[in-house]
Amino acid sequence: MSFKERYDAIVERKRSLLCVGLDSDYERIPECLKGERNPIMKFNEEIINATKEYVCAYKPNAAFYESAGQMGFDAYNAIKSQVGENIPIIADVKRGDIGNTARHYAKSVFDELNFDAATVNPYMGFDAIEPFIMYKGKYVFALALTSNKSATDFEYYHNLYKEVAKKIVEWNKQYDNSIGLVVGATKPEELGEIRDICKDEIFLIPGIGSQGGDVEKVIKNGFGGKYGNMIVNVSRSIIFASNGKDFAEKAAEKAAYYRDLINSFI
Repeated sequence: MSFKERYDAIVERKRSLLCVGLDSDYERIPECLKGERNPIMKFNEEIINATKEYVCAYKPNAAFYESAGQMGFDAYNAIKSQVGENIPIIADVKRGDIGNTARHYAKSVFDELNFDAATVNPYMGFDAIEPFIMYKGKYVFALALTSNKSATDFEYYHNLYKEVAKKIVEWNKQYDNSIGLVVGATKPEELGEIRDICKDEIFLIPGIGSQGGDVEKVIKNGFGGKYGNMIVNVSRSIIFASNGKDFAEKAAEKAAYYRDLINSFI
């Protein structure tokens, strides 16, 4: 089953467009876990078990695992078994390099970690993402318009984000619609412009929660297709809802809140 098929199935079954970002920063992990053999791994286990009924995907950001050394790598490698086969996992790696290097990045994400999708940076052109889309059934989210303030430095130049969107539509005609887009929730009007170009692509939308994205505007401008073709990511506002022993319980409450908030505008 392809990523798109799995996405459609889980959204229909769970009625959720929510993705929980596993940005498991060791410095923010509750002190009650610091005595564990691997605090990051244990934290993820508790968060996943508490939130999995509310989500359509998980998105671990590689930076938080790479910066934690061996403990982080071990926790990163454990995510697939912790989540299981039913919920897609998106590797937030934002890779973008020449073809031979990109081939090894793709191999690490899809062969070694067995994740289901990955974020990529398309600004070096097609050969930077081609090795990723050669994996049948996997999915790629190309950066189009990001949620950070400095996106204006380059992404708005001559409406570059629109050119990225047009190119992705072109590539998808040749490569089984295996490419979606990362579009920040903090730019809802531009999100609508990109949706006008990309009718069938899945949007991965960060920026809700701590970054201040407006859920109602995001849903209004980004919804497309039968099941929405959106994955709305919330990270810190869910996983760090509490730094006490009730961290998992509070994460579950926040996940339920965001799922229901998103659904209220559909």
